[in-house]
Amino acid sequence: MGPSTALPHPSRDEILQMPPYERLPLARIHLVRSDEQAAAALRKIAEAGQVGFDTESRPLFKKDAPQEGPHVVQLATRHEAYIVQVNAQAPVAFLREVLGSAHITKVGFGLKSDRGPLLHKLGIQLAAAIELDQIVRRLGYRQAVGLKAAVAIVLGRRLQKSRKITTSNWALPTLSPAQLQYAADDAHASLAVYLAMGCPAAPAPIRAGSTGDQDGNRA
Repeated sequence: MGPSTALPHPSRDEILQMPPYERLPLARIHLVRSDEQAAAALRKIAEAGQVGFDTESRPLFKKDAPQEGPHVVQLATRHEAYIVQVNAQAPVAFLREVLGSAHITKVGFGLKSDRGPLLHKLGIQLAAAIELDQIVRRLGYRQAVGLKAAVAIVLGRRLQKSRKITTSNWALPTLSPAQLQYAADDAHASLAVYLAMGCPAAPAPIRAGSTGDQDGNRA
C-alpha cells in the first residue's frame, strides 16, 4: 500500500463515540509478591502460552535524571492480570521465567524501550516478544500505532488512558486501585488486540539497506 492510500488513524472524536473497552474487574487483577502467588501466576501464564505485557516507571521531570525503572511489570492472560512491583521484595525469578521464556509469547506496544531497562535493572533478556505496532500497521497504517489507537482500529472500542495515572508515581510502596486498573488495562488490551488479529507472527527483521520503522509507540 503506497503513501497515497495509507489509512488515517481514528480521530479523537471517532474514538469517543466507540463503546468502552471491557476491562478486567479489580478482583481479577492480582499483585504478585509471595512465592506462592508467583507459582500460581506462573502456572496460569504457562498454560495460556501468551500474555499481554507492559511496564510502568516513575516519570522523570528533569532532562538529565537517570531512569530507575521499570517500577511495575504487568502481565495479562485473557481472564487475569498479574502486577509485580519491582522493589527489593520483587519475585525476580518469576519475572525471569516468564519474560525470558522462549515458550511464552509476550505481546505489547513499545517493547523496544522495555528491553534495556529490564536487562539493566533485573538482568532479564526479553524473549519471544512481539511488537504489536508492526502487526497493526500491516492493515495499511504508515504512522506508528499505539495501544489506544489499536484498540479502536481492531476492536472498535475506546480505551480509557488517564494522563493523571500515566504520570503518577509508580514507585510508591502501595499502588492505588486506579494504578492497578491502568496497568492491567495496558497488558490485557494488548493481548485482546493480538487475539482479535488471529495471533499473527512477528514480522521478519528489516535487513540492512531496506527501509522501515520498527520502533513501537505506546500512545
